[in-house]
Amino acid sequence: MSQEPPAELEPAEEPEVEPPEIDPPMELERRYPSTIGGLFYLVVMAAGATGIAIVWSGDWRLGIRCLAAGLCFASLLRLVLPSRDAGMLAVRSRFFDAILVGGLGAALFFLAQTIPNQPG
Repeated sequence: MSQEPPAELEPAEEPEVEPPEIDPPMELERRYPSTIGGLFYLVVMAAGATGIAIVWSGDWRLGIRCLAAGLCFASLLRLVLPSRDAGMLAVRSRFFDAILVGGLGAALFFLAQTIPNQPG
């Protein structure tokens, strides 16, 4: 029994289809920083870094207050700025972001005020 290889079939010729013409995207004038929220985000990060540096230097209550103030400021900004300008301050919905960040700032401020001094 000898098997012959199947005869090769010629592929059907497909008509050439030209891709649709796409207009190039319009160049929008770039603003620096791209969003005002980006600038405020850097301010909030600087407040946080300053607070951590103050904690590291020894005055933990003042450092935590500085960190809490930065978070409360971020919460206020998230409520005021429109979503397109909020930059990295916008993660989820406006209300959720503001409540979460503001609540964390308020909790830190409350704890820094109410923890009693330890002797020694």
